[in-house]
Amino acid sequence: MLARPRLSGLTVAPDGSLLVVGVATPAPDGSRYRTALWAVDPTGSAAPRQLTRSAAGESAAAFLPGGDLLFTSARPDPDAAPDSPEPPAALWRLPRYGGEAELLLAPSAGIRGVWTATAADVVVVAAEVHLAASGLEDDAAREQARRDAHVTARLYEPDEYPVRFWDRWLGPREPALWVLDLGTEVDAEGEGAADAERDADPGGRVRLLARGAGLRDTSVALSPDGSTVVTTWARTGPRRSPDDLVTDLVAIDVASGQRRVLADDGRSYGAPSVSPDGTEVVCIAADQGAPDRAPDRTLVVVPLSDAEVERLARPRDLTPGWDRWPDAPRWTADGGGVLCTADDHGHAPVFRVDPVSREVVRLTTEGTYQDLAVPASGSGGREGFALRSTVATAPHPVVLDLDAQEQQPVALPSPGGDDPADTRVERVIATAPDGAEVGSWLVLPVARGNQADTGGHSGAEVADAPGEAATTSSEALPLVVLLHGGPLGSWNAWHWRWNPHVWAAQGYAVLLPDPALSTGYGRAWIERGWGRWGQAPYTDVMAAVEHVTARPDIDADRVAAGGGSFGGYLANWIAGQTDRFRAIITHASLWSLPGFHGTTDLGLFWEREFGDPYLDPARYLESSPHLHVGRITTPMLVIHGELDVRVPISEGVTLWTDLVRHGVAARFLYFPDEHHWVLKPQHARLWYETVLAFLDEHLQERPFERPALL
Repeated sequence: MLARPRLSGLTVAPDGSLLVVGVATPAPDGSRYRTALWAVDPTGSAAPRQLTRSAAGESAAAFLPGGDLLFTSARPDPDAAPDSPEPPAALWRLPRYGGEAELLLAPSAGIRGVWTATAADVVVVAAEVHLAASGLEDDAAREQARRDAHVTARLYEPDEYPVRFWDRWLGPREPALWVLDLGTEVDAEGEGAADAERDADPGGRVRLLARGAGLRDTSVALSPDGSTVVTTWARTGPRRSPDDLVTDLVAIDVASGQRRVLADDGRSYGAPSVSPDGTEVVCIAADQGAPDRAPDRTLVVVPLSDAEVERLARPRDLTPGWDRWPDAPRWTADGGGVLCTADDHGHAPVFRVDPVSREVVRLTTEGTYQDLAVPASGSGGREGFALRSTVATAPHPVVLDLDAQEQQPVALPSPGGDDPADTRVERVIATAPDGAEVGSWLVLPVARGNQADTGGHSGAEVADAPGEAATTSSEALPLVVLLHGGPLGSWNAWHWRWNPHVWAAQGYAVLLPDPALSTGYGRAWIERGWGRWGQAPYTDVMAAVEHVTARPDIDADRVAAGGGSFGGYLANWIAGQTDRFRAIITHASLWSLPGFHGTTDLGLFWEREFGDPYLDPARYLESSPHLHVGRITTPMLVIHGELDVRVPISEGVTLWTDLVRHGVAARFLYFPDEHHWVLKPQHARLWYETVLAFLDEHLQERPFERPALL
């Protein structure tokens, strides 16, 4: 499983003639994943072919109108001196009709994002610069001065919160957007040119478009003619309440750099897409919630003209009353529809929204879709493309008929092959104590002699048949319950880090429940657990467990649970409430909620749900697992990465220390150079080996086999 190609970042040429997708595989030394770009024939006639190859890998593919392909890579400049330092990610161009890739732009800080116009040779890139730097060349000099002085310190002002995000400390540079006009000559000085050492920009000019902390983690879209950039802009300033932590929607004129606000009504905006005629923007508007109400989101349309913005007091809602959370909106080629995805009962289908009637139509039946791609022209405007996955199948490219409802999209030849898991996947429904229906996926190993009983289809998904057992094995199977993170998420897609088929291959049944707080079941489902993590989410999981263990093919006495992030929190909470489980795995998990608020990267975010921990600590204390440590008797495996700043290492260390002090049989798997996710292949292997050895010890009564490299 660790060696399987991993697809992501599907994009389509403006004329629909070619698809490009990133394919990640382990590097030769096995210490990291390396991504190459592959071409996929949108007609399905030709086999996929590899476009790029380098030791550094390539990503962030984006097409120019003429079909040339831009991408980022930290590959060395072929003209650089032999002793040049290892470069950061730079911008490269691969000609449409073949040839060597050409270096376009090489900022000292590297490039974090690339966006192109569909009808003009205008490129926007994200590249950070030091606060006082006048341009990219000056930025490179300042960074070199810090290196020469061996300085790594950073100074943060009150308006620079947050100072950390997910897996890294922010600064000392600030985000910036730059325009690369490929139709003009290079300006070696101007408002900032490329690093002189990797001489930047043959045949183009780079200009500063915007800079500032407001561009942190931004979403960007260009108008088709390249005249306007639409982006999110995070509010800055002294943040004294969660209401300050929102992102507005702004438009930036590419020629002048003038910025104007399109929407700033207190909601957070994201994922903008500019209409084909350049007059409107569709995007997500999110109400982030408060302690007395769950969050919500909708699709809105915002006009780009100043007159229309002033006339409309609030962006026009495209999906009023639709009790789902839209994501990744894209205009159809003719502007007559908006495509989006939304979690829905264990799937994330593609929907089409009529921008006039606001009718929402479901285009696909099963599966989860990502990287929606719509050509600006070609295919009559009625085809789209995406990566599709399910709980049983890894992401693979498909072609969508944008006029067909409830369709099964046509799969295209995939660089990752077509090798579904050798398992049986069922949808099961349990009833919670309050009468709510709890949906889950149940993954079962397919017995060698019984494959014909499932029609010979590995990875088949079937509905729950009450009172009947799946034909999988002659004896009852031990059960592992995997709890998803988020908590606003769902078990609805292929997962590389918590892959249930790895457990199933070792003879375990695996339950993937979507308890309260999961997405795809309506806002009321989130309300059931909002600010009350230890209540409905816990009882929903227990209801799902009891429902499944009533089956004759599941051994009710051999059950374990595990999860990461919020799933790890829920595992910790379960450990303090019941001895129903023989073993519990908790990864990057929350343990003491009052202390966690001050050490996580976005403490204000948690105030939206639990309130101010200093003025009203009750909600934090009511849901904090650490207060129940004295009741824990279940053996636990604690896993944490040193570099995690979303759930800092202090949570894992404190959890393990508390367990040991209270006599619990607890092991601690520590990764000094991993963060919230264990991403390096060699560490992922150790992660699975340790987890499986721990489960075998407690569910299979085998001696614990410590991995040889630990």
